[in-house]
Amino acid sequence: MNISIEKKRSECPALPKGWQREEIIRKTGLSAGKIDVYYYRGIRSDASLVPPIRQTASIFKQPVTVYKTQESKVKTDLKHGTQEKPKQLFWEKRLEGLTACDANGVIGTTSLPKYIKPLGPYNSDATTIQSLATALHVSSQPITGQIGSKQTILENPGVFLNPEQPLIAAVTITKEDVRRQEERVNRARVRLQKALAVA
Repeated sequence: MNISIEKKRSECPALPKGWQREEIIRKTGLSAGKIDVYYYRGIRSDASLVPPIRQTASIFKQPVTVYKTQESKVKTDLKHGTQEKPKQLFWEKRLEGLTACDANGVIGTTSLPKYIKPLGPYNSDATTIQSLATALHVSSQPITGQIGSKQTILENPGVFLNPEQPLIAAVTITKEDVRRQEERVNRARVRLQKALAVA
């Protein structure tokens, strides 16, 4: 049983750079004329983009033998390859309305520094802080923030929002910022040592 297909591959301007769109038009068989659309990033072999052949035994009047013309590595790749877990956009919104408190029920207030700006639709300071704290705690990559413009992200967050970065506008920390923060930490350490000495 021969299956004839036609492939059309092109860059996808609606997605970030590096994403491609491939259309596979089925020329023969029960699904002739149908188009399968695949979006992928980077280079993949054509073998992995061939659509699966779905067959139902009841439609064939005679026994059918399917000959495999290419080697498929999909199953072994899924078992042994490193698979990247999908990242949910705006998962931080689930934490909205929840706040941290101490053993006495006293709720602390936290505010963002002036140079850290929330970015994302319907994003509050609390959501931004939760997003930033999580990124600092679990991410092994540098925190840079979202690189798209605010208008672009508000128009289409599903495409232009990077789920690996917190919901903040792109931020740059200078050596002067680091020096000022170190001075604040040192002053707090001196105050703590004096308080402990008095006690």
